[in-house]
Amino acid sequence: MSRVAGIDCGTNSIRLLVADCDPATGELIELDRRMTIVRLGQGVDRTGRLAPEALERTFAACREYAAVIKELGAQKVRFVATSASRDAENRDEFVQGVKDILGVEPEVISGDQEAEFSFTGATKELVAHDHLERPFLVVDIGGGSTEFVVGEDHVRAARSVDVGCVRMTERHLVVDGVVTDPPSPAQIAAMRADIEAALDLAAESVPLAEARTLVGLAGSVTTVAGIVLGLPEYLSSEIHHSRITYEQVREVSERMLTATHAERAAIPVMHPGRVDVIGAGVLVLLAIMERIGATEVIVSEHDILDGIAWSIA
Repeated sequence: MSRVAGIDCGTNSIRLLVADCDPATGELIELDRRMTIVRLGQGVDRTGRLAPEALERTFAACREYAAVIKELGAQKVRFVATSASRDAENRDEFVQGVKDILGVEPEVISGDQEAEFSFTGATKELVAHDHLERPFLVVDIGGGSTEFVVGEDHVRAARSVDVGCVRMTERHLVVDGVVTDPPSPAQIAAMRADIEAALDLAAESVPLAEARTLVGLAGSVTTVAGIVLGLPEYLSSEIHHSRITYEQVREVSERMLTATHAERAAIPVMHPGRVDVIGAGVLVLLAIMERIGATEVIVSEHDILDGIAWSIA
């Protein structure tokens, strides 16, 4: 067994997984998994820079994670940074801050690498299920980007496109610095058009139409699952490998895009940091399901973070 720590820093959240991994058996024993909403990508689409307050929120989470890693005695640490820090002019400031706190340099990976990690993390358990049709289409709906990966046991094709729940919210639903509550039909239509254009782009590289089993990752998808399941709180064990139908996703989409901030915030499984961006996130999922004709999505709690852990082990 190798004790490792993987950190995934995205546009909306930063997450830590400390686990014991056995590459020989494919067994991953989770010791600590946690997530903090830091909104690192706040305003990046508009300014091209990481905001000082966003950096400080991220560094505060890094300090917390450094203490956990030390306490559990992880032998190797890998810090992977995704969309927001890939785009920012002042990314050097971010890199140095992480290095000072955690002792490792964040790897600002490409969208293709991001997709590879997501696929490994999401499908390592599923490949043993003979009843699931191949190929898998793994979609990781993040804050700034969405990764599409098609493969059987390994990645066949992958593409990252710049639509995510934070980016779509900031681009289409924010007026005079405030999120429209609820959005107008025109705003939703503009957002939908943006998502469809991104799907066209993804389809140029990834054979979306060949997908037989859709696997959905990340906070937008897991939150939708929690809403559909009517959970009294966020229960990872109930959400992991749940199956959510197209009709259920469509119903949640309509509900989130017509609800007020207060109504969304009152949902038991809703993380406070997702209240304003869940409408955009579920619309991305709905558009993907419609594009490939998926009748259901298998929701996975194992994603890029698990793929990062396996890459170290």
